[in-house]
Amino acid sequence: MRPGKIVAAIFGALAALVAIGLIVGGAVLAWAYGTQRDDDGFLTSPTYDLATSQYALVSGDVDLASRPGDWWPSNVGTVKIDVGRTDGGAVFVGIGDTADVDRYLSGVGIGEITRLGPSTSDVDYDTITGGAPAAPPADETFWAASVSGEGLQTLEWDIEQGQWTVVVMNADASPTVAVEAELGARIGVLLAIAIGLLLFGLFLGAGGAALLVWATRREPEEAEAAAAAVPTGRPGRYPVVVEGSLQPGLSRGLWLVKWLLLIPHFIVLAFLWVAFLLLTIVAFFAILFTGRYPRGIFDFNVGVMRWTWRVSFYSYSALGTDQYPPFTLAEVTEYPTRFSVEYPEKLSRGLVLIKWWLLAIPHLIIVGFFTSGWVWWTTDFGGDNNALQFGGGLIGILVLVAGVAILFTGRYPQGLFDLVMGLNRWSFRVGAYVALMRDEYPPFRLDLGGSEGGPEVPSRPLGSGTGGETPVEPEYTRS
Repeated sequence: MRPGKIVAAIFGALAALVAIGLIVGGAVLAWAYGTQRDDDGFLTSPTYDLATSQYALVSGDVDLASRPGDWWPSNVGTVKIDVGRTDGGAVFVGIGDTADVDRYLSGVGIGEITRLGPSTSDVDYDTITGGAPAAPPADETFWAASVSGEGLQTLEWDIEQGQWTVVVMNADASPTVAVEAELGARIGVLLAIAIGLLLFGLFLGAGGAALLVWATRREPEEAEAAAAAVPTGRPGRYPVVVEGSLQPGLSRGLWLVKWLLLIPHFIVLAFLWVAFLLLTIVAFFAILFTGRYPRGIFDFNVGVMRWTWRVSFYSYSALGTDQYPPFTLAEVTEYPTRFSVEYPEKLSRGLVLIKWWLLAIPHLIIVGFFTSGWVWWTTDFGGDNNALQFGGGLIGILVLVAGVAILFTGRYPQGLFDLVMGLNRWSFRVGAYVALMRDEYPPFRLDLGGSEGGPEVPSRPLGSGTGGETPVEPEYTRS
């Protein structure tokens, strides 16, 4: 694949990812506008139970483009605050400039609300002890908006530019404030924002899709190269080839900094794997309706896995070579790795619905142990220190042992390399199966060594038996 197509795939994946976010955001806003507003057009929160033993409940500083030169749209929306004391007494609610509120409450005991959680009682406070205010809050004249009285009080305020603080107090400025409060907002341009996000998301998604289509279009020379990369004359072998040649005379210390050298690869691969995921979704529907994996997408996705295998072999999945991996999706004969998947002319329409998750579960558990390690749950019984913890994967542990051996002896133990290759081979076979590239079920077996084995027993797709036959898992032998 030409470099221009790789760049197109990266930008197409990035555009598609952003487009998905915009479309989801626009859909959520449109749903909220249509279904979640009250009769007055406000989107409202749950009713929170707020309380402090001090003299005032205050919000944090709300900064709305307060610096000189900051742009602020006019008539952006309206805020509504419904507050009532739990004992039915008189309550005061006000919104004021933060500097004025700070002067009024200087030295006064307050409870500052730092977080409102999803639960009505899930509220965090910072409590500052102090004395009583010099005067009841309603006597002050700096409030931008305020209400006071017994029972439920409703404050509405047209949002303005500046730094603002919300204050809730007992009307007589007495201590111990306990209220029920509900917050609401009415945004006049909410529907316009939702429509704008949807339209821009669709436009950006169309552009990203066009780039991905162009990036995965097969050129004649690419078709020839892809055909040459697939093994021939090897009947019965599992149709995913993962090979690597151990380089003699590895550097003792280079493996310590390979993570730094590979940062450009990690950045590019992050975008390529986004494209891989999106294109696999497209391939899923293509297989479901046509029984075929689009060849251009197939070659691209195989290329992403091939690139990943080269980087993995160079780095901490094998440490098998010090030769820097090339930036290409194509097979490079001079590089000491090989990855290919035989293109399936026909795939099962029904199997595509379950093979990538249900049938793959046993393999995913095993491969998870190889690559991500084990998981356990810790608890302190009665405390808050419950957590999931993760251990290192088997491949990572074995490669670390190999790295230490290289560091002190200059040699990579051959038996250890063969085992690491077998674990990687198993993992990549499962990856190709989960990515819908083949219907043949991966074998539960380590095929050790850098190169693939000899003749093997033909394998069949799991679930492909007829007349009540039980599919037989392929047996693999090495020459």
